[in-house]
Amino acid sequence: MTSRLTIPDNTQLPPAEDAGNVGRLERVLRSGQFAVTAELAPPDSADPQEVHARAQLFAGHVDAMNATDGSGANCHMSSVAMCALLAREGHETVMQISCRDRNRIAIQGDVLGAAALGIRNLLCLTGDGVQVGDHPEAKPVFDLDSLSLLEIVAGLRDKHAFASGRALTSAPQVFLGAAANPFAPPFAFRPHRLAKKIAAGAQFIQTQYCFDLPRFQDFMHRARDLGLLEKCFILPGVGPLASARTAEWMRRHVPGVHIPDDVLKRLKGAMDQKAEGRDICIEMIQQLREIEGVSGVHIMAHRQEAFVPEIIQRAGILGARMPWTPEPRPTPYP
Repeated sequence: MTSRLTIPDNTQLPPAEDAGNVGRLERVLRSGQFAVTAELAPPDSADPQEVHARAQLFAGHVDAMNATDGSGANCHMSSVAMCALLAREGHETVMQISCRDRNRIAIQGDVLGAAALGIRNLLCLTGDGVQVGDHPEAKPVFDLDSLSLLEIVAGLRDKHAFASGRALTSAPQVFLGAAANPFAPPFAFRPHRLAKKIAAGAQFIQTQYCFDLPRFQDFMHRARDLGLLEKCFILPGVGPLASARTAEWMRRHVPGVHIPDDVLKRLKGAMDQKAEGRDICIEMIQQLREIEGVSGVHIMAHRQEAFVPEIIQRAGILGARMPWTPEPRPTPYP
């Protein structure tokens, strides 16, 4: 791993455009500070104000916002458009790219366009199958998977060339991420899958929801034995559960999500299950922070985005550090 930068905890990182081609998320991670990212669901709308209203919930609390790309194979505003809108204000975003809907020609064009629009971070995903979404009659593409996508984007950046070999006049300077799921069997295979993604170009990893700390600790132990923790930044996924009923539904219907019985029991016994779900999330963040190799957390608070600032503040993970927030706009966004 490259040498770490030194950024005092009590300073506010400058906007990305003031730091050349290195985005704020990458600088925070390389500085050794505990990073916080959060998932920002795109709206079912063409109104940019809805994007900015959603982002305002996280401003000043997170280091980057992930804009999902047809998560669950459901249709929303595109990730690249949402990231572009937010980048114009100076927000740090992570553009998610799913292989489900576009071939390598379209994806490479999107990567170049995203970099030109100031988007510095990409999360490369294979994507959910169309049968689980709101357009099951759609034709899936899957020209690439997450590994081949990482390799192609790394080639754009490092080799200054398309997958075809044709040269670029200017390469996209992007920080490459991938997903990992330590909680899906076969468990012993997961660190090796992580190794393949790192070899393909992944520099940071965001995981599926972590509700099973022993299972995650085992994953990290195996990853450490393989020498992976020095080669990428790992941000386990966390999130507040709204109720025991929600948790049971997620266990049955969301692929790769494992919620232990003791978590369900705790939720069922709580007077206020939503508040208990936030408490569980906060405790998990604090415990994850103590694990060697954990560089931050990725918060996924579906329909509970308004509670993200409270969760971050109560978890105490930022210390005195204040992530960047945009100046108020004097006029409405055009």
